[in-house]
Amino acid sequence: MKQEMISYLHTIKDDLVELTKYLYENPEESFKEHKAYNYIVKMLKEHDFKVTEHYLDIETSFYAEYGSGHPKICYLCEYDAHGKDGHTTGHNLISTMSLGAAFSLAKVIKKLGSGTVIVLGCPGEFKSGAKVTMAKQGTFKDIDVCLMAHPDIETALSGTSRAIVPLKITYDVTPNPVSKSGSYSAQEASLFTFNGLSLLTKGFPKHCAIDGIFVQSSNSPYTAPMHSESSFYIRAPKMEIACEIEKKFRELVKATSSIMEVQANVFMHELPYDELITNNSLSRIFSHNLKECGIIDINDSKDTLAGLSLGTVSRVVPCIHPFISIVEDKTIPYMSSEFAKATISEYAINNCLIAAEALAITGLDLVEDEPLLSEVKTEFYESFKLPIMPCED
Repeated sequence: MKQEMISYLHTIKDDLVELTKYLYENPEESFKEHKAYNYIVKMLKEHDFKVTEHYLDIETSFYAEYGSGHPKICYLCEYDAHGKDGHTTGHNLISTMSLGAAFSLAKVIKKLGSGTVIVLGCPGEFKSGAKVTMAKQGTFKDIDVCLMAHPDIETALSGTSRAIVPLKITYDVTPNPVSKSGSYSAQEASLFTFNGLSLLTKGFPKHCAIDGIFVQSSNSPYTAPMHSESSFYIRAPKMEIACEIEKKFRELVKATSSIMEVQANVFMHELPYDELITNNSLSRIFSHNLKECGIIDINDSKDTLAGLSLGTVSRVVPCIHPFISIVEDKTIPYMSSEFAKATISEYAINNCLIAAEALAITGLDLVEDEPLLSEVKTEFYESFKLPIMPCED
């Protein structure tokens, strides 16, 4: 079975390379990935996957499946780019790896008697990733495991990520023909908040931060600003800590509103991300397969300071998010134009095809070996103290 999958992956190599290059040449912003969506959906249909388009009424999302019954092995595609900078984080290669793995496993899945290969199109990772909505809507409740890999400078095991709480503050001042003496503007309320947060962060636990962006707007350049907006991202190792910081954040805004006599509103401008909980059993299986497929130099688990929408998913289903090196020159910085260009290099494509191989074999292992899947799921349920569910229908 494994050799049949590997052989098939080599036969579709050119198609996967073309996908990588097409996404690189046509970068699209979060939730505007129409070209990528159409290209990938067409590929899925050509490989006889049943595709639900515009999944959950998200224009550039899809749910594709091949086979029937459990185990249900899900591969995740991301394909948004970092604005006009292009694929500086290599999301074009995420789709290449996931589709390569899914097509390879689908080639043999029906011979195993039971099992389903699922591919999820997950737009908007840079902005309220669709995976969070999917998790909230129950997409993953009937899925056994979720697999993906991410391009990086080095190859490393799946670690954790930061919990993210995105907040926006608006301050408004009731307009007056002439500002009364002693009154404060909306801009001054925002600046007061930034200064207060600067002091508050000194008391935060380690690895916690608040990043803010101030946007001022006013009806006239001749009057004090009556409206201002500020966007913030609370980052913390765990969501519980982020929520505690959020409470202090809201208390500061409430105090600012009272002291400066301005109207304040605090709300989430994007969806929050939980921190990633890697399933260690699943990570071990993938790491073994990656070495067997030819990538031997694998670093220990790597944590990222960024938020990952997969973090929210990892609380619903066992997940991994390993990293795959796509650069020979380790001085090339991640999130750079040089890194984006490297995604279409021969070195990057070869490594990602090896990763696709390992992802496919990991899926096969879980379908063929019920005790192995049971180990993965037992770890997951024990981590969250949930009742253990059977691996099969």
